[in-house]
Amino acid sequence: MNNKKTIAIIPARGGSKRVPQKNIKMLGGLPLIVHSINYAKLNSNIIDAIYVSTDDEQIKKIALANDAKVVDRPKHISGDTEPTITAVQHLIETIDDIENVILLQPTNPLRPKDLLQEAYQLFIDNKLNSLFTVTRDEKKLGKIVDNKYLPFNYKIGQRSQDLEPLYFENGLLYLTTSKAIKQGFIISEDAYPLIVNDKFSAVDIDTNEDFEYAEYIYNQKKTF
Repeated sequence: MNNKKTIAIIPARGGSKRVPQKNIKMLGGLPLIVHSINYAKLNSNIIDAIYVSTDDEQIKKIALANDAKVVDRPKHISGDTEPTITAVQHLIETIDDIENVILLQPTNPLRPKDLLQEAYQLFIDNKLNSLFTVTRDEKKLGKIVDNKYLPFNYKIGQRSQDLEPLYFENGLLYLTTSKAIKQGFIISEDAYPLIVNDKFSAVDIDTNEDFEYAEYIYNQKKTF
């Protein structure tokens, strides 16, 4: 019998320069982080426990009040430039018998209701090391070099519908084995890119403008 667990990890440090107290800023009457906690709760048939990694007392109190467990993140891995992987590695080092990790970023508070169910089934059925969500970007992209515009994914005059498909990492969710995380990967080299085409894919909060857009989308389509 397999007693190893699948856990959700929500990394939420306290410092945010562009949007002060971003992770507890209210969206739709709830602190931002609570949207990801509630999404994990909706998937309790998959998730054995919900953990928040934080260095902030206010975030800790809100997480605990909403039935999440908290692991205190050391200050030396809580800085602006610290990658998410170090917080995730630190957390799983403190917990025994973890098999799979579902990473839910608080800055992506809105997710399609059945997304995790679909992703987890793919993950298990195909015995994947990791899976992450992507969305097609249909913009005509280019670079500016020496004040000259150089098209990147198209030729001048080409129709948008004829572009070669390009995709962006939308941050909605990540599914990874604990083994891959211990090796330093949230997205492994053989990671499965799950395509998600949804309004929520464009909601990723880093600025006040992003937050305003999240409020607009939330009010348009309330799902939880």
